Amino acid sequence: MRRSKKPFDLARMFAALADPTRLRLLNLMDGREICVCYFVEILKQSQPKISRHLAYLRNAGIVSARREGKWMHYRIERPEDTGGAAVLDAALRSFKGNRQMQADLAVLRKACCEPRGLVMLQGAPAPVPMATGVA
Repeated sequence: MRRSKKPFDLARMFAALADPTRLRLLNLMDGREICVCYFVEILKQSQPKISRHLAYLRNAGIVSARREGKWMHYRIERPEDTGGAAVLDAALRSFKGNRQMQADLAVLRKACCEPRGLVMLQGAPAPVPMATGVA
């Protein structure tokens, strides 16, 4: 039996966006699906802490997850609610001018796209670009 999808809660979304770590996670997921191991290495935070932040984003209805073997992959889920979608789009656009966000993306590119990458991530699945990105 499937549970019905809970209604979108704009206040919950704003609460989810009110944390710098969660914003950094969204930045790394923008336009791609990414394994949790990359978050741990790039943000230099423990896996349980990253998982709690990801659960907060999932509960807000703006992130989804899927398991592939031992790996958990996360991606942004754009709300069906037009106001919520507009807020999320604005937040994602704002990251383009933020130094920390751009530095995180540079580390991600190095980790997944250079021959040596990050040693701790050897064997981890590379981030997968999503078919449709947020403009």
